[in-house]
Formats: sequence, C-alpha cells, structure tokens
Amino acid sequence: MNPKKRAGIAAAQYITSGMTIGLGTGSTVYYMVEEVGRRIREENLNIECVTTSERTSEQAKQLGIVIKDLDDVDHIDLTIDGADEISKDYQGIKGGGAALLFEKIVATYSNKNIWIIDESKQVQELGAFPLPIEVVPYGSEHLFKYFQEKNYKPTFRLNDTGEKLKTDGGHYIIDLHLEKIAHPKELAHELSTLVGVVEHGLFIDIVNQIIIGTDQDIKVIEVRH
Repeated sequence: MNPKKRAGIAAAQYITSGMTIGLGTGSTVYYMVEEVGRRIREENLNIECVTTSERTSEQAKQLGIVIKDLDDVDHIDLTIDGADEISKDYQGIKGGGAALLFEKIVATYSNKNIWIIDESKQVQELGAFPLPIEVVPYGSEHLFKYFQEKNYKPTFRLNDTGEKLKTDGGHYIIDLHLEKIAHPKELAHELSTLVGVVEHGLFIDIVNQIIIGTDQDIKVIEVRH
C-alpha cells in the first residue's frame, strides 16, 4: 500500500457516526474520502460533511457522502486535510491544490484538525514548496510588483491553457518562491495586512494531529501549540 493511501485510510478511522466532518483537498485526501465512502456503504457510518473544494465535493457525492454547505452546519467536529510542507515545529504550507482559502476557513471553524501526509512533506524549515497567496484579480499586478520588490520571487499560477488560474472563489494565486521561511508567523502577519490578499498558505498553530504514512506503517504525532 502506498504511503498516501495508508495515511488516508488511517485518518478515516477517527470518524464516528454523528460527526460533522470537514473534507480537505489533495492526493492524500482522495484516499481518505474513498475510505469514508466505503465505511458509509459497509459499516453504516452516519455523518455529514463540508468540503474545501469543488473537486472534493464531486468525489464525495459520487460516493454517497452527505454534503452540507458550511453555513448550514453549526459546528465541525473534525477536519482531515493534507499539507504541502510541515516544519519541525508543526507549522504548515498548504494551497498546492489552489484550495487554501476554503481549507483555512473550514479548519478555523473545526474543533480538531488532522493533517495526513507522506514522509516527503516533513521539512526542517518551510519554504522549499512555493507559498501560495490568494489575491483578488483587481490590482493583482500591483501586489505582484510589491512581492518582486521584496525579493519574494513571485509567479502567477497558470492553468492548463496558460491563463491565470482562478480558484473556486474566483481569485488568482501568486506563488512566492522563497526557498526558506525563517519566521513564518511574522511573514503570515505581513501578508495578512496587504490589501488585495484574500488569504495565504501559511497555516500557523492550526493542526492538532499529524498522520504520516510510510512504506511500512503510519506514525501519529499529537501537536500541542
């Protein structure tokens, strides 16, 4: 079994009937959602879910998973999502799948957050993975110039046809190729103050548990911020 599938299946076991679950986005989450669908069919698991992307919604609906709008639920018991990088102090970069805004909204309103990854996502220091910044299209070129002046090495994320990618929320993504982020909390604060930035991909002090899939087994890390 590949490590991503191993982590996804393990995470799905934390779900029990009666829960409201946040379903993340990404290649590892795909396996978790498949396992949730199996448990609904074979174990009569009774849950309702909110999703962080149209892609996950489509997959979940095909599996018979009950999907609710975020504003139609009064709480989220648990959200399970992936991560693009996790540092040694358990801060994360997310947004490689362009769903960072919805992922952070769902995570913020969750009682517990589990991240599921393979070992390659563990790093000493964040930054090798480009940091996604979700921005409104209006004025986005001015933000791009600001990031250039700061030497953040920005690039607009493009879709398959070479046009600027639009997120599910209708925004652009500027990826910052920083290589190393020595002070992620300070950078997160700076980015949050910029007019036109809708959200950034630094997930600070959010995760409660990390499930790491390996070739042989899984590792579970309990995080206390």
